[in-house]
Amino acid sequence: MQRKLSAPDLDFDAVRNELGISEDYGASAQAEADHPVDRFVADREDRTDLPFVTIDPPTSRDLDQAVHIVADDDGFVVNYAIADVAALIEPEGALDAESRRRGTTVYFPDCSVPLHPRSLSEGAGSLLPDQTRPCVLWTIRVGADGEPGDVSVGRATMRSVAKLDYAGVSADAAAGRLHPSIEALPAFGELRHRVALDRGAVELDLPDQEVVRAGGDAGRPARSAPGAGSIRPARSAPGAGWTLRLAPHTPADLWNSQLSLLTGMCAGQMMAGAGIGLLRTLPPADPRAVAALRAAATSLDVDWPADASPGQFLAGLPRDEPATLALMSVGATLMRGADYLALGSTGDGDVREAPSPDRLRHAAIAGLYAHVTAPLRRLGDRFATEACLAVAAGDPVPDWVSRALPTLPRILRAADSLASSAERASIDLTEAVVLAGREGETFAAVVLHAATEHRAAQVFLTDPAVIAPCDGDPMKGRRISVVLTVADPSARKVLFVPAGG
Repeated sequence: MQRKLSAPDLDFDAVRNELGISEDYGASAQAEADHPVDRFVADREDRTDLPFVTIDPPTSRDLDQAVHIVADDDGFVVNYAIADVAALIEPEGALDAESRRRGTTVYFPDCSVPLHPRSLSEGAGSLLPDQTRPCVLWTIRVGADGEPGDVSVGRATMRSVAKLDYAGVSADAAAGRLHPSIEALPAFGELRHRVALDRGAVELDLPDQEVVRAGGDAGRPARSAPGAGSIRPARSAPGAGWTLRLAPHTPADLWNSQLSLLTGMCAGQMMAGAGIGLLRTLPPADPRAVAALRAAATSLDVDWPADASPGQFLAGLPRDEPATLALMSVGATLMRGADYLALGSTGDGDVREAPSPDRLRHAAIAGLYAHVTAPLRRLGDRFATEACLAVAAGDPVPDWVSRALPTLPRILRAADSLASSAERASIDLTEAVVLAGREGETFAAVVLHAATEHRAAQVFLTDPAVIAPCDGDPMKGRRISVVLTVADPSARKVLFVPAGG
């Protein structure tokens, strides 16, 4: 039986203090967030006629995206509304400077620390239901072959008619009662997923390692199972207990992700074509990583069809097999080296030399790609979106964007590193606390990684959902029994050994 966690055991404030993460934005930045003004109110197209809906975790309030999608004889028409954060922030003002200092929203099991003050990120800037909001509207026609055709982007006003969540959308789809605004979403999502795999994309989809309140409400996974995505946290009452569990992705997670991927690829194409903007990049997989994945499949007696790409092979693995966890973990090494690339001005008026085509691409997506769909939570999206708006309109990119672009990759790398540190420290603490006092107990586990010269083997427990090192030399991909030897909350350390030595 899992041990419930009490508030004194899990001091996430200590982790935040250790990393220097707080909600103190400074008086000037806070004042700007509390009293935002739409700088483009006169330039917007009224699209409140479209019944947009949002799809997010149930307790989320920082709603970046809203969708309205319909099928037609030739495919789909996707209307994707993105929160127009740039319209509410004075360029190079106090709030802009503070958001550049932070770079990203940072998530903890008990709460998030937003990129922008909550009055903006969960208030005036958020696409909350039954509120007219400024947005950047992408309209993308997708053909029957799953490829985008006509693409337009401009400023608009929108109104969400419903706040939906992943589990509810999946259940409604299974029951044949989807909201009319997203009746076409499953067919669109499945088509785009197939097209991505045919294109050579690699999409890892495994359950999240999720920190939850003892009563059962989800917080967020502070670290995910290998290859998994993540879910944002719920704000919870102080003193709530916590435990760990697995949270499988729903079909709606996949369908919804295809909306952002489609939009990001269209944005990447647009900026790369104009030679200015901000791309998300990933180099081609190291051939040694592909060889290691093939070797792992062979060692685990898992067939790899001769005509299947790495992405198609991984997508076809059964989710309930222990070997799948190990292979997905190895597959994650195909995605090493993700980065940001600024195109255009060097910041001092000179023109940056155009990178090679391979340098522009995101190998896991198998195409050009940019982050533009989460400006409330990611700094770079605001600037990339402004570049797209200018390119689409045939206008020069605003000077404040051109000046910022060369500085953004460094800021975003540092922000991603800090967010990863917060996740790692939070889950390490949670694992140690939930297992403290259970030393000597035996648990069922799957071996994710075999031991190497520089790293202990790694095992994955499902109950409680823990990923931790294991002494000895257990074989990758096998189910084994392990004995807990260390669970030290003060050191945030957990260690197992194979049962029976």
